[in-house]
Amino acid sequence: MSAFEPYTRDAHNPLDRVERLAESHQWNIDRTNDHEVVMLVGGGWADLNLSFTWRDDLESLHFACVLDLKVPEKRQDEVARLLAIINSQIMHGHFDLWATDGSIVYRYTLLLAGGAEANDAQVEAIIRVGVETSQRYYPAIQFVIWAGHTAEDALESAMLETQGEA
Repeated sequence: MSAFEPYTRDAHNPLDRVERLAESHQWNIDRTNDHEVVMLVGGGWADLNLSFTWRDDLESLHFACVLDLKVPEKRQDEVARLLAIINSQIMHGHFDLWATDGSIVYRYTLLLAGGAEANDAQVEAIIRVGVETSQRYYPAIQFVIWAGHTAEDALESAMLETQGEA
């Protein structure tokens, strides 16, 4: 396919909705093909790489939010313990550690079986929850990677609620 050929849009492809929503918010988005869109979102702690992938065969919209960090091999076991604890605390989605390259990914899948269609509120909620969850736990992950904390200590330190402003 040349760069100038339009994509063939499936009437039930939720990526069309994701793309329209991103454009309405003036987010930078790249529609790589009929099955994937990617975005870069600036966060409070780091940039996040977001992607949506549509699987026709599974009728599922997969969301991935890749954190902008790499876990060194020597800290991967403790980070994996931390992610297991975090995953037990969150209701939607989960974190994965990709041991091959040390990436941490927040993932969520929306099933749209039987021709169901995603709506704007669902897509916005997926993005909001993914970004907020990634930002919320980012400091704990950093504490394990760079400060050498245990999973439990890192969570306790990172989850302190501050009051007022400095």
